[in-house]
Amino acid sequence: TVDDKYAPFLGVAMQSLVDNASDENMYIINIMTTAMNEENRAKINKYERENVKILYHDVTDLANNIKDKLYTRDYYSISTYFRLFIPNMFKQYDKALYLDSDIVILDDIANLYNIDIGNNYVGAAPDDVIATEQIFRDYAEKVVGCSSYKTYFNAGILIMNLKEMRDNDFENKFLHLLDTVKYYVAQDQDYLNRFCKGRVTILSTDWDRMPVNPDKVNDRDTLKLVHFNLAFKPWHFDNIPYQEYFWEYANKTEYIDQINEIKNNFSEEDKIRGDESHKKLVAYAKLEIACVGDDRINK
Repeated sequence: TVDDKYAPFLGVAMQSLVDNASDENMYIINIMTTAMNEENRAKINKYERENVKILYHDVTDLANNIKDKLYTRDYYSISTYFRLFIPNMFKQYDKALYLDSDIVILDDIANLYNIDIGNNYVGAAPDDVIATEQIFRDYAEKVVGCSSYKTYFNAGILIMNLKEMRDNDFENKFLHLLDTVKYYVAQDQDYLNRFCKGRVTILSTDWDRMPVNPDKVNDRDTLKLVHFNLAFKPWHFDNIPYQEYFWEYANKTEYIDQINEIKNNFSEEDKIRGDESHKKLVAYAKLEIACVGDDRINK
C-alpha cells in the first residue's frame, strides 16, 4: 500500500524480493495505491519477470468512503489502513502476504507464504518496539487487551488467512470498531491485534526484524527480512542496525539518487519532529492506560 512518496522504498523492497525469488515459484505482487504516477509505475514494472507479475489497484474510492472515520498522525497516511480491506478486495485468494514497503527481503518470500497458520486469522511476529518500553507493554495488555505484550504482533508483515477472515465478517467488524473505539498509538495495528487475538500464529522475528535490538545484529545466518519501521530509517539516519542490507539493494535501483537526496535533505528540524513524535506516542499510551485502568488485564 504505497503512494508516490514511498515509491523509492517500494523499489528497494521489490529489488530484494526478485533477487531472492526462486524460479520454481510464481509471484503476484498487488500494489494498492491512491496516487502513483506513470514514471514510478514504469520503474516498478521493471521488476516484472517471467514468474513475477505486478498489478495495480486504485483504492481512491475506498479511501474517500472511509477517510472521515480514520485517524492518522505524524507521517502516517490513510493507506496504512488499506490492509484491513484486503480479504474482501481479493476474494479470488484464500491466503496472501501483506508486506510494508520499508523492508528488505533476504530470503525467498515464498518461504514465508508457505508457513502453515491453520485456521488462525494471521501469522505475524511480535513487535520488538512494543517490547522495548514498559509503557508500550502496558498499553498492549491494558488497552488493546492482549494477554501478554509478547503476543502483540507487528502488522507490517502478515500472513493473512483471507478465507477465514471473510467467513467471520472481518471487514464489517472492523468498520464497527472504527465507530466505537479509537486507537491513537499504533492505529490499524491496534485494531488488528484486538480483532485477531487468540487466533494468531506467532512467527519468528527473523521474518520481521526491527533495528531495535543490537544484540541480534550479527545473526545473518537466520535473518530473513528487515523491517525499518517507525523512525529507524537508513534513508534518514546513519548507523541504523542492518542498514548495509538496505543500501546493498538501494544501490541496484533506479531510485538510488532520489534516496540519497532524501537522506541529504533530512534536516535537524526533521529529526526533532521525529523525537517529538515519539514523545507524543508515549503520552497517548499513558493517557489511554490511565483511562482504562486494569480491567482489561487477563488474570
